[in-house]
Amino acid sequence: MAGFDIAVYGSTSGAVAAAIQAARLGRRTVLVSPDEHIGGIQIEGLGSTDIDNQVEFQNSTAVGGLALELHRRLSTHYGRLEQLEEVVEKRLKVPEVWKFESSVLERILAEWLAEYPELVVIKAALVEDPSAVSKTGPLVTSIQLTNGQSISARYFIEATYEGDFLTAAGITTVIGREPSSTYNESLAGVRADTRYTQFDVPVDPYITPGDASSGVIYGVSSEPFGNPGDGDTHLQAYSYRLPLTDVEGNKAPITKPEGYNASHYELHRRYIQAGGKLYTPRLKGVPNRKTDLIGSEGVLATDLLGMNDDWPSASQERRKEILEETRRFTQGLIWFFANDEAVPLSIREAWSTFGYCLDEFPDNNHFPRRLYVRDARRMVSDYIITQHTASEPDHGHHDGPKSKSESEPDPVAVAYWPMDTHCTRRVVRNGLAHNEGFVFKEHDHRWKPFGIPYRALIPRRSEGVNVLSVTCPSSSHVGYGAVRLEHQFYALGQAAANACDIALSLAETGRGSGALDVQDVPYDMLRERLLDQGAAIDASGVGKPDFSL
Repeated sequence: MAGFDIAVYGSTSGAVAAAIQAARLGRRTVLVSPDEHIGGIQIEGLGSTDIDNQVEFQNSTAVGGLALELHRRLSTHYGRLEQLEEVVEKRLKVPEVWKFESSVLERILAEWLAEYPELVVIKAALVEDPSAVSKTGPLVTSIQLTNGQSISARYFIEATYEGDFLTAAGITTVIGREPSSTYNESLAGVRADTRYTQFDVPVDPYITPGDASSGVIYGVSSEPFGNPGDGDTHLQAYSYRLPLTDVEGNKAPITKPEGYNASHYELHRRYIQAGGKLYTPRLKGVPNRKTDLIGSEGVLATDLLGMNDDWPSASQERRKEILEETRRFTQGLIWFFANDEAVPLSIREAWSTFGYCLDEFPDNNHFPRRLYVRDARRMVSDYIITQHTASEPDHGHHDGPKSKSESEPDPVAVAYWPMDTHCTRRVVRNGLAHNEGFVFKEHDHRWKPFGIPYRALIPRRSEGVNVLSVTCPSSSHVGYGAVRLEHQFYALGQAAANACDIALSLAETGRGSGALDVQDVPYDMLRERLLDQGAAIDASGVGKPDFSL
């Protein structure tokens, strides 16, 4: 196939934004999607956005550029465009105006991509072979796909949640939690005090209660708790973002999945017996009376602690197995909530009111097709987003000398969200089941919105001179927790496409010799471009959280 100016690899929100922006700039662009459905987790159940849904702050002020254009398209569909424009103009806090149905978003994205007939969309993955990415020194020249095609391009954009392209291209990545000592982060590594979604009643974790030698029940790891601040290769829990509905005409029944194993929910039974209270689904303003189960609504909700650690580096075949295992467990859990006699009648009745949405995921029995990959591989470059980047002065350090947070001279988007990582493990601590690893609005910690630097999107020059990463930027585990929002991925995808276009333009006009390295893109030109396109890049203008609330 003829070469392209820009190749985008991924099916996420960042991939959509990068592809649309590149095509809009007139560049020969190819979007290579390893998934059949393009749009990321937003078309897989995430309809209750993380925009203006927290009491302490209003982060819609950081939504601009293509992300805001997307919401204008959504609001046009729902007949609320005038309301959205008023919200944006007057900086009103109206969470419902940002919410949507995944099925609606997928249709809108398909229509948006189709507006650029010159944009080539290929649905294929990288081959699982060392030949997947060809390089000449640090210059990526082509990629090999599972459909037999070879794609060459001047610039490549990594836009998967997993960082598959980065690894195939030989660019350094990391998986898991760094020790607190690596970047001197007080919130890194094993958490001494995990408050969110923590067991509020004592639950015995052993197969034979009180007998550690009998082993642990399903859902609890036998791994030692470890020392606070230690690093490991664990990941925050994934989940399915699950839309359910109580609308009779749009409701498919909750049924027991094939292969259901009642013993997998013994932990839940013991939690109930100990006096714990299960959660029930609730509507959060998603149109047409749909839920968006995020996974962490309760102590024992749909977060899949310990079930997704293999995902980032797994083969495509193994990922299919993980999808099947986690689907069976999650559907079994929903059935358990609605039917098991161990569950209080009021809880069963509340769950039984809901069912799967007939108009969502019709090709997958109305169940999401993909997990919410909350973090996987992260690029390691010359600049790394850490807890310090996202903290007020003197609130980013674990110990040692305090210093003011570094200012970011090259922002291309604004991260306006507290560092947010769901629990990573469920282990035994002091003889009881214990959820470990949640980081969110930590006590006595002052986080801040910050400009996501262009430097975090580019690899080390020795590893890649024509590659940018929008969904796996260079960041610590803690730092990534503030970056990983979908509208922020839109902003980063838009920025990366502009950077590629500037590099191509400078080479074409003779200001660069041959192809310009992404490390040499003049920030002043990129900044001017993004501002002209309505992007939000200045963290000083979006407001700050009110820690008194």
